[in-house]
Amino acid sequence: MLKPLAILSLLFSGAMFGFFFAWVCSTMWGLDAADPEIAVAAMQAMNASVRNWVFAPAFFGTPVLSMATALAALKVQERRVAIFFALACLLYVLGAFVPTITVNVPLNELLASAGTPLEAAQAQEVWGNYSAPWQAWNTVRAVASGIALALAGWGLLAMGSVPAAGHLRDRAHD
Repeated sequence: MLKPLAILSLLFSGAMFGFFFAWVCSTMWGLDAADPEIAVAAMQAMNASVRNWVFAPAFFGTPVLSMATALAALKVQERRVAIFFALACLLYVLGAFVPTITVNVPLNELLASAGTPLEAAQAQEVWGNYSAPWQAWNTVRAVASGIALALAGWGLLAMGSVPAAGHLRDRAHD
């Protein structure tokens, strides 16, 4: 039960890191390069579409799976593995989940309330007030999710789930 949970935790953590990372390195830069009227309308549409059956399990399930993996590891006396997954859970909750709920979603709701279409000057002001803080907190989410992913990977390695790692450890003792 531990290995499948650990693999799912790793996959969900990776999905969330990839999601936040893509916004950092392409989506927001592209929207910033676009006309603010287009950027506002596009972001409103993306924010409305993200609340779906594909995103929700990864966003809400990542901390649940990480903690379930930590508890399963404790149950089989894998304390080191448990620590990695518990830390992954904690970091994801504090660095990605909480900022999403307390900063990014409220910013998204404020952007949605601006309506469309907007006149050029109004769109410039709305986008100018939205983009920089949203991106700063999204970068926090990406970094936290990336570290949570690394912690899940280290937890999986600590189990010996990757044959090459175990093989290298055995050879180091020869």
